Amino acid sequence: MSHPSVQIQCVNSECLHPDNALGQTLCDRCQTPLVYRYLWATRAMSGAANPADIPVNTLVADRYWVTRPQIWLDTQPARAADVPNLMPNLALSYLYLYAHRLHLPGLYGFCAETEDDEAIALLDNAPLDETGQLLPMLEAAWQTTPPVRQIYWLWQILQLWQPLRHQGVATSLLVPDNLHIEGWRVRVRELLPDRPEDPPQSAQLPDDESAIATKVPGEPAAVESSLPSLKDLGALWQTWVMSSLDSPQPLQQICQQMQTSEEADFETIAAQLDKLLLAQTARLPLYLDIAGATTTGPQRTHNEDACFPIASPADETLAPHVGIICDGIGGHEGGEVASQLALRSLQLQIRVLLAELAGQPEPLTPAVVKQQLTKAVRVVNNLIANQNDTQKRELRQRMGTTLVMALQLPQQIPTGSEPATGNGHELYLVHVGDSRAYWITSKYLHQLTLDDDVATREVLMGRSPYQEALRRSDGGALTQALGTRNADLVEVNVQRFFIEEDGLLLLCSDGLSDYDRIEQSWQPIAQAVLEGKISLREAVQQWIGIANEKNGHDNTSVVLLRCMVSQPPSPEISTSAPTPETASIALPNIDDSLADSSRALLYDEEPPPTLRPAPVSSWKPLTLGVRLLGLMVLAAIAGILGVAIWQQMERSPSSSSPTPSLPQSLPQPSTPSP
Repeated sequence: MSHPSVQIQCVNSECLHPDNALGQTLCDRCQTPLVYRYLWATRAMSGAANPADIPVNTLVADRYWVTRPQIWLDTQPARAADVPNLMPNLALSYLYLYAHRLHLPGLYGFCAETEDDEAIALLDNAPLDETGQLLPMLEAAWQTTPPVRQIYWLWQILQLWQPLRHQGVATSLLVPDNLHIEGWRVRVRELLPDRPEDPPQSAQLPDDESAIATKVPGEPAAVESSLPSLKDLGALWQTWVMSSLDSPQPLQQICQQMQTSEEADFETIAAQLDKLLLAQTARLPLYLDIAGATTTGPQRTHNEDACFPIASPADETLAPHVGIICDGIGGHEGGEVASQLALRSLQLQIRVLLAELAGQPEPLTPAVVKQQLTKAVRVVNNLIANQNDTQKRELRQRMGTTLVMALQLPQQIPTGSEPATGNGHELYLVHVGDSRAYWITSKYLHQLTLDDDVATREVLMGRSPYQEALRRSDGGALTQALGTRNADLVEVNVQRFFIEEDGLLLLCSDGLSDYDRIEQSWQPIAQAVLEGKISLREAVQQWIGIANEKNGHDNTSVVLLRCMVSQPPSPEISTSAPTPETASIALPNIDDSLADSSRALLYDEEPPPTLRPAPVSSWKPLTLGVRLLGLMVLAAIAGILGVAIWQQMERSPSSSSPTPSLPQSLPQPSTPSP
């Protein structure tokens, strides 16, 4: 298996030059950036060879170069990895847990020297740096880490506890050597089965969407008692907490409660840890500023994107706490209408939420906030869907939009003996489609969202690893967008994070993220912004320029939120904004940013003859006067309909804080529940 000289293949499908020397950054032939994909090799079945026994500097299967024990470099990254028709249950767990990819590795493929050998599982997204070295272990970094980050690490582990236990791999969180960290982020090296004594089993990949795994739905009492428990997790945490002199007393009490309770209640422990993390982060300062821009791009004639904020005059009452990007689909007669409807309706609804929070003595629970954000998005979805139905749009002619929205929630947070600070560090991300969010520091880039596309769906259904699913001709096709179907069928992804370090939150449409342009360009731009060498607007324009130059096939929108906890940004490049208390409730003016033909589509008007587009279908807009009036009313409701959801909302029974009510002076439109 030894090989005296190793080359790496170009990933450009029109080149595939195989003889690039290791260490090069660009392909000799086409100058495409070379991909160095380091993988973690492990056993998915007990009969497989132990990859730790394979010597370093060995070429396995004429493809994988062993750079360190169990760390393999794929020298042919453009080639599909081997995947058997029958996969072990443990391998399937990597697929079913793909939604937690921020913390967990993914299944890349398998490798066997001969057909008679049990294949070794290869994992991508393992806790490895760009040179193929393992990231620091959590346990080794614990004593030198501030308490707020210690608590954040434990909070992330607890968020993973139930999904992993459901898949029978909660043991992965109980082995210290298996837990690594990358700044704030906890990363698991591999999944470890809870019952390794069981004989290895195989499962065939499911053929339909009804075959989602539901492993370990109900264990017999004897078996259940032997599975990992919160008591085991608390015991591990306590060893870390007791080794640090700075760990707060409430954290020690939580660890003790997890071990001493006869049956520790997960929800109670989660609520206590969440409250402690809120209080600890609230003690930190937080300085925010934001900038955004959108461009048609060099190859398009209309911009179907919409974003907030933008450089042109706009209502800035939400800044710097809110960033929104909507990427419309359905052509310039529909896509830009859908994206603008979504943007303006969300702006109003979030403005109402922030105004209510300003007067609340107690913070809202995460469950209530997520419920409100989800309902706001469903209202937007039904606005667009109703417009499609009214205009008799069907199938591919239905307009829609993707969405990625960031909301830094400025709640009043009690910090123990001190009064509430109003300095909450919660960050919520709301996501539908393939627009993305990234967290960036001078040291690392983290993609926070998963695309709602066919490739992701195939992984979550347990059908194939992501790299294989991407090879499908429709792998990048959207599986959902706002407005294309009824809201009950749309899955709104709401994530919650905490800001406890200096960094940048980047929101963008796929005009920038396609072809890994962010991964190729993030470091110099982010470092210049965080060091105050360039302004946020200059950074936004640099990324817009990269999208236009390197991609250019689509519209591009970029929103950049700078979050500082160490010191405020330089005054000359800081973006000031009114506070939520000064926000006014005004109807959005959708007309201002629409092309004439799109405005005609929205209101069923005939466009000017010089702007009339070529027909793309047999559908023709109706022009009845009553319909015109009705749609004008609908457009107005797009601005105020968000107000209704706060009255329609069922308050979470687990909330321990009062739930805000609407100001009595606001209009109360009568609309059906979304």
